[in-house]
Amino acid sequence: MSLANHTIAPAQLSDEPSPSARIGHWAATLSVADVPASIRERVMLLLIDTIASALAGRDSAERAQVEATAVTLAPGATGGTVIAGPALSPIGAAFVNGYQITAANLCDVYRPSLCHVTPEVVPPALAAAEGRGISGGRLITALAAGLETVVRVGDGLDYAPFRERGWHSPGVIGPLGGAVAAGSVQGLSSDELTRALSLAGSQSAGTFAQWGTPGVKFHQARGAMAGLIAATLAGEGFAAAAEILTAPDGGLLTTYSDGGNPAALTAGLGESWTLEQISVRLWPAASSLQGALSVAFDLIAQEHVRPDDIRALRMHLHPTTYDLHGEMSFDNRFRALLSTRYCTSVILHDRSCWLEQFTAERVGDPVVRRFAEERISVFPDPQVALNGARLEVELVDGRVVGLTRAIPHGDPADPASLDEVVDKFRRSARSVLSNERAERALDLLLSIEELADVDLLLAQLRAAD
Repeated sequence: MSLANHTIAPAQLSDEPSPSARIGHWAATLSVADVPASIRERVMLLLIDTIASALAGRDSAERAQVEATAVTLAPGATGGTVIAGPALSPIGAAFVNGYQITAANLCDVYRPSLCHVTPEVVPPALAAAEGRGISGGRLITALAAGLETVVRVGDGLDYAPFRERGWHSPGVIGPLGGAVAAGSVQGLSSDELTRALSLAGSQSAGTFAQWGTPGVKFHQARGAMAGLIAATLAGEGFAAAAEILTAPDGGLLTTYSDGGNPAALTAGLGESWTLEQISVRLWPAASSLQGALSVAFDLIAQEHVRPDDIRALRMHLHPTTYDLHGEMSFDNRFRALLSTRYCTSVILHDRSCWLEQFTAERVGDPVVRRFAEERISVFPDPQVALNGARLEVELVDGRVVGLTRAIPHGDPADPASLDEVVDKFRRSARSVLSNERAERALDLLLSIEELADVDLLLAQLRAAD
């Protein structure tokens, strides 16, 4: 095709500010008083959950490789806190923290766009805050702006056609929220934050070709780094396109989707908060499996059955979830975290689902494996809710038990409590932080709005000298 036959439609002229400009102005002028108390409390809970996930991810098999890469790219640099790890460059810390948060399959998920939001938003905000005397209230405000940006852009993209093209949302939309959070911490102007969004969008990437490998988690780590780069570069005055979201040629909604729903980007911005719909994970397994895990725990709580009581267990999943997890093998730890059969089997055997259920030794246990392979079957079922699960259990005494879950525990309609998230923090911290440091960090997180300087929190989260 010649260039003469390939015409790009010009952007429509309008006196109305573009979606990027509206988001940039909103984030630049947002104050802690503009964020309702209920939203600030939600952001605090998500921050505690995020730090807990990062602490758990410290022991992940790939973390050392990610950390070594950060050191190689900026040898000898310090100034950035890696949670429970060594000091690195700020961008290295954002990269490693982004990976740690997602590494143990414990971080949040925004289900409408299947996006893990906090790994791309919190690390660049912390890196930008370090050494600047940033208060906890200002951090919470910046995080609220960044989290809200990600979920709104996800809604604007229209997930179905986005997913049909093979895109993985954290690496595509996450950098924009990271740029807004870091830029807000840095005190960027409306114009600078608009350019930060543009520069973040220029780094959007990540596809489902990586599914089933640690490469899928690289999207989150790189997204965190991309957000910090975008905000820092915009703060230096670097020029960028005025509109990255809806531009006819190369805008995210037009390129990654079919034009999407531009109205969703800014409808009610500053009045309604979509971030309230971000879900929390209490168990280290794939986000789409949380419904199956919830119904497995329901079976234990309601029927008190043991593996020896079960002749056959049939788990029914929505076809979309089944395609990802129904037949996933569990030949290694990483795949076990994504396997319906393994997760269900180990929950029934151990009455628990935590990091110790996914060690190499536990994944290789012949009793757990045999039960998963011989007694558990998984089926696609369009009658099951997208994020839910239905199980049928045939017991050795002849009874048949059926249970259904439409909503996973941890979703906004069945939310995780603050006590549950605090317990998650303590369980995650126990192997990587001293009890004294962990409890001091937790106290600071629970009173984050009164914290004069975020550096006081980061000092408790660093590895001991």
